[in-house]
Amino acid sequence: MRQAEHGQTTAGKAVVDLNADMGESFGAWTMGNDAALMPLISSANIACGFHAGDPSTVRATVNLAAAQGVAIGAHPGLPDLQGFGRRTMSITPDEAYELVLYQAGALSAFAQAAGSQLHHVKAHGALYNMAAKDRALSKAMAHAVKDLGRGVKMYVLAGSLMEEEARLAGLQVRCEVFADRRYMPDGTLTPRSRPDALISDESESVAHVLRMVNQGHLIAVDGSKVPVSADTLCIHGDKATALPFVRALREALSLARVEVRAH
Repeated sequence: MRQAEHGQTTAGKAVVDLNADMGESFGAWTMGNDAALMPLISSANIACGFHAGDPSTVRATVNLAAAQGVAIGAHPGLPDLQGFGRRTMSITPDEAYELVLYQAGALSAFAQAAGSQLHHVKAHGALYNMAAKDRALSKAMAHAVKDLGRGVKMYVLAGSLMEEEARLAGLQVRCEVFADRRYMPDGTLTPRSRPDALISDESESVAHVLRMVNQGHLIAVDGSKVPVSADTLCIHGDKATALPFVRALREALSLARVEVRAH
C-alpha cells in the first residue's frame, strides 16, 4: 500500500464525501430506504441492472438524487443478480472494460435525462474487490471511465492497484474508505466470509471514521496502523440501522469540524 495523505481540506477544514449504494431494488423486491437516506449523503452509487436494479429503479433513483442535489454515480457490477454481484467471476480485462462502459453509459443517459450529469463511477462488490488486487482489471476499468469523458471521477479503494491505475489513466480519483468494514494489514477489506468483517457497534464505527478522516490511518484486524487517504466514505444503506447510524455520523463529523460534500 502506498503512503497515504489526509483527505481534501478547505481553509484548514477537512472535507469528506459520504456515498451510499442506491437503487438496488429490483422488480417487486425492495432493498434499502433510498428516499430517507438520500438527504443525508452527498453522492449516490446507483446500481445499473447487472447485480441489482432495473430501468424503472434507475430512473427513479437518479431523479431522487438530482432533486436532492446529490452527486450521481454509476455502480456497475458483475452480471449476477442471484448473488448480488458478490460472487467472484473469472473475467478478462476486455470484459471488465465492457461491463463498466455499458452500465455507466446507461446511467449517464438517465442522469442527462434528469437534467444532471454523471459525477463518478464506483464498481460494486466482487468486481470492486477483484480490481483492487488485479492490475489488468483495474487498468481496463479505469480506461472505461476515461472513455466516458466529461471529467467523470473514479471512486477507488484507497491505496489499491485500482487507485494506481486510475491515476495512471489521468482520471480524477477519489479514495474510498468504509465506515462499517474492517481492514486487513495490507489495506484491503476483510473478506465478508470472516466473522469480524463488519463493524456493528455504532461508537466503534464512528471512531473508525474519525480516525481515517482526521488522522489519516486505520487500525487493521491485527492491530497494526495502516495509512489511508479518506476522500469519500461509503455508508451501506441496506441495513436496518443505516438511518440512525448516518445521523449519528453526520453529528460526529460536524462536531469534529469535518465538512460533508461531494468533490
